[in-house]
Amino acid sequence: MKKYLYAAMFIATIFTTTACSGEDPVSDILNGQTTPDSSSSNDNSSNSSSDNQSAASNVSSELLSFVVNIDKDTAEPATTATATYPDENDDISKRSFTTIVNIDMSNPTAKTENGVTITVDGHDVTANHASIENVCYVVTGSTTDGSLTIDGSTDYELELNNTSITNTHSTAIDLESKQSAFIVLVGSNKLTDGTSADDSHKGALFGKGKLLFSGTGSLAVYGTYNNGIHGKSNIVFDKGINLYVNSTANHGIKASDNIYINGGIINVEVSAPGAKGINGDIDVIINGGRTTVVSTSNGEWDTEDLETKASAGIACENILTMNDGEVYLKSTGSGGKGMKADWEAYINGGKIRIITTGGLYYSNGTNESHNYTGNTDNLDDAYTSSPKGIKVGTKNEHGVLTITGGDIMVRTSGNNAEGMESKGTLDITGGTVLIAAHDDAINSSGDLTISDGTVVAVGTNNDGIDANGNMYIKGGTIIAYGANGAETGIDIDEQHRLYITGGSLFAIGGRADGSVGSTTQGIISASGSVQANGTVTVKSGETTVASFTMPPYSYSNGAIIITSPSITNGGSYTLSLGSGSSSVTASNTISGGSMGGGMPGGGMPGGGGGPGNQW
Repeated sequence: MKKYLYAAMFIATIFTTTACSGEDPVSDILNGQTTPDSSSSNDNSSNSSSDNQSAASNVSSELLSFVVNIDKDTAEPATTATATYPDENDDISKRSFTTIVNIDMSNPTAKTENGVTITVDGHDVTANHASIENVCYVVTGSTTDGSLTIDGSTDYELELNNTSITNTHSTAIDLESKQSAFIVLVGSNKLTDGTSADDSHKGALFGKGKLLFSGTGSLAVYGTYNNGIHGKSNIVFDKGINLYVNSTANHGIKASDNIYINGGIINVEVSAPGAKGINGDIDVIINGGRTTVVSTSNGEWDTEDLETKASAGIACENILTMNDGEVYLKSTGSGGKGMKADWEAYINGGKIRIITTGGLYYSNGTNESHNYTGNTDNLDDAYTSSPKGIKVGTKNEHGVLTITGGDIMVRTSGNNAEGMESKGTLDITGGTVLIAAHDDAINSSGDLTISDGTVVAVGTNNDGIDANGNMYIKGGTIIAYGANGAETGIDIDEQHRLYITGGSLFAIGGRADGSVGSTTQGIISASGSVQANGTVTVKSGETTVASFTMPPYSYSNGAIIITSPSITNGGSYTLSLGSGSSSVTASNTISGGSMGGGMPGGGMPGGGGGPGNQW
């Protein structure tokens, strides 16, 4: 990657005329003439251009203006993908818990009810149902210095019914049973742990078994000593719940196994160094609901692993899958990520909005900076954590990022902040991906393939799309903008090639030369300036074969690459950049040496200014 070249962002629209002259799906999308259709966001059965029509509205303005804030009031999306569970009997609609045991936290009473033993010490309540089946604990009342502990060897239901539990010295609810806890929310509930703990508890709500949340009530969890919610097994959230978690000490929601979000309204805030809003030790699966995470956590130095660690809105150590629902993530701390998976990520549908504003985090264990601006080329990787919108793979793992659908927008502004990165391969076969990033908008360490969908990638200080393997354009619409100087719309290193067998591409940057492995359509290489709100057209005679409409951003002396199925090798065209026009000939190569690979000489002129109007 190339760093520290400054320019501002602009976005363009592109469409290619076809036999269906009345259809202009991509232009409609980027000019705000269509409306998002979340009900079709998880339908990956079609790869036609019509799929793009429902992808986004008012894209030019929304990408620059969307906000991410805690929102407890907006209803969760009505549509979801099919709910999934660790096991079939983890679906509460298939279970029945009819043995009722009442616990009043305002006035707890020691008793034996329906065979369940309740013991009380002040306002600390312990319930043990042993091997009794189908127990339902109904918890009401409040305490400002108490706790609830539950043990037993069978699955059970825990109904929180307008209860408030604050424990000044330990966890508020301690579920010691290793069996499944079906936590049903009724009314308004609140849990808070204490800062002066007398033990090393893991969370304000802690469970050794599965934690399965359902119901139509709300729950607010405040973690001041460790995590907000910590489960030693799987955690499942079903539709209907309204959950708010705030942790000032560690992660918001932590599972030692998988996390399933089937629905619900979930809001999480974290502020501790390196904290994750939602953190699964294995997988995270999102099927529905509306999930919002706001992290103000800075990076930190890990004294055990001897490397930097940074926060993330949603993170897992294995595979992240999103099938539907809405996810809103904001990270303002140094090195913060929006969405992070250490192995693989599959985005098949739903809506994603991510903002990162933090700077590059640096630490060597002795000295640290939360906004490092020095050269990182000669630094040990362990010493830095860069902010990123979506990151898949780690420094030691080969990542896989696959996007088959969905409506994705990412905006980053801090130093070294990339929009989307895969440490291995990156494949886009559908959906809409719109990214405006301070560094590379899209980066892959391995091969990068785009087969369908709409991709807008703007690197305000680096490349639009940077592939460190081969890049394959097989379909879809790709709009890529790099900065000035050596930065490009499409950047492929000197050892790899660009292969084009379909799709429409508009790329502009300070440089646009490269090697094409093979192409079945013509490529126009040109240079020039485009004005804010201007129009770029490619005509064959009187027939427009491609048109690009600029939003309110200008670009001076940019190097341009244009290709579409309607442009043929050897064809003569008229290229119009606003009021000026020139004759151009399409070829099957891009002028010069290696695509953005930094080879001296050849290619289009760099110099000049990048996209105008800093965002």
